[in-house]
Amino acid sequence: MNAVAAVGMIPLSYFLILGALLFGLGLYGALLRTNAVRVLMCIELMLNAVNINLVAFNQYLNRGYVGGQIFAIFIMTVAAAETAVGLAIVLEVVRRRNVIDLDKINLLKW
Repeated sequence: MNAVAAVGMIPLSYFLILGALLFGLGLYGALLRTNAVRVLMCIELMLNAVNINLVAFNQYLNRGYVGGQIFAIFIMTVAAAETAVGLAIVLEVVRRRNVIDLDKINLLKW
């Protein structure tokens, strides 16, 4: 049995529930955590939840068309760039101020 046939047997709602759970966990962590690295990881979790939904919808609505997978790869690329910039900012703040807590970082406040 190939991968396409195996995915076709799993109902679309399973993928949507998984995506919703991952997105909810990511949103919960991004809103309630104060550690900058954990917030970045939670944002990545939300982006990957969106990728799961994109690929699942593409598989069920346009079988054989790879637009959803290409869009998911595009999102992963943007997420990697966002993480690299975010980690660079966090590392520089930690290096200068020796703090990683977002509540204590107030560089842009008046």
